Amino acid sequence: MSVAAPEVRASEQVAERELALLAKAFAHPARVRILRLLLGRDSCFCGEIVEQLPLAQATVSQHLKVLRDADLIQGQIDGLRTCYCANRQRLAELHDLVADLLAEAVELDEDGRCGCR
Repeated sequence: MSVAAPEVRASEQVAERELALLAKAFAHPARVRILRLLLGRDSCFCGEIVEQLPLAQATVSQHLKVLRDADLIQGQIDGLRTCYCANRQRLAELHDLVADLLAEAVELDEDGRCGCR
């Protein structure tokens, strides 16, 4: 006997996909460090980021790509270099998605509906 999953609204599905994408982007300590570095500055060139991390330039570039693909950072070409900055609006969206998830967790716990204890 299988139990049918409750129907999930399209907006919830979009939010879940967005949160998963953003969580994946944060799934490596180097990417967290890069984001912290960019949050402390208005902008930063890739070479400056490489100087702050114990990683090869190619590895840093791969991490920057993951962050860019998640739209957590933005890059602007300046001659032969790329200048990066944190996308604070996207980070605010992440904050809201995580806050919603945590609010649900607190509500479930307060209602006593968590049966794992």
